[in-house]
Amino acid sequence: MKSMIFRKRLVRSEEEKNLRREIERSKTAIDSARNHFEQVVDPTLIDCYIYELNAAQLRYQFLLRRFKSREV
Repeated sequence: MKSMIFRKRLVRSEEEKNLRREIERSKTAIDSARNHFEQVVDPTLIDCYIYELNAAQLRYQFLLRRFKSREV
């Protein structure tokens, strides 16, 4: 019984680490898209980075909600 509980904790811990890693990657993607957006002048690229920034922010919000729901 203890072995099973330990395995569940280990799996949960690994999932939490992966989720934290994905959250950090999303933050990096947001920063990158924001930096690119601030540097470009071509209207097509401006649109591109707006979409990229929105997508990265939505992913970040999704992952954050998922992380918070696991803590409860």
